[in-house]
Amino acid sequence: MQQILLPIFICCVMPVAIVLIVFLYKNNAARMRSNIIIKAIEANNNIDADKLAESLKKTPRTPLELLNLRLLRGCMFTLIGIGLVIVGLFNKVNGSDPAADPVVMPMMMGFISFAVGVSYIIVYFVTRKQVENDKSEIR
Repeated sequence: MQQILLPIFICCVMPVAIVLIVFLYKNNAARMRSNIIIKAIEANNNIDADKLAESLKKTPRTPLELLNLRLLRGCMFTLIGIGLVIVGLFNKVNGSDPAADPVVMPMMMGFISFAVGVSYIIVYFVTRKQVENDKSEIR
């Protein structure tokens, strides 16, 4: 019975719980912002509600911030992928069965992570030129 429950919890309950937590967090943040605006309107202290609502909005990320995040994610995923491939190769050298999990799973996850990281780095280098062109046009 325990062998059946663990995969069910990992594959079904945990993703639903994560989505629920994220939804509740965003819902709570929106509720708090709306409460602040309502209190300001009720107090009526010559506060412009439109400006207050605009100031409470999340500021969008600048193109440079997005670019730095892409580089960060690319480096992280690439290094994690390289590390997992090294772990898989180390297990293979130590004589583990090639079809066993200590070799196949780290190698497979490492190659996937490496591919995601390289794609982030490629997007970084492509969009970097666009951000630099936009900066030169603004100046």
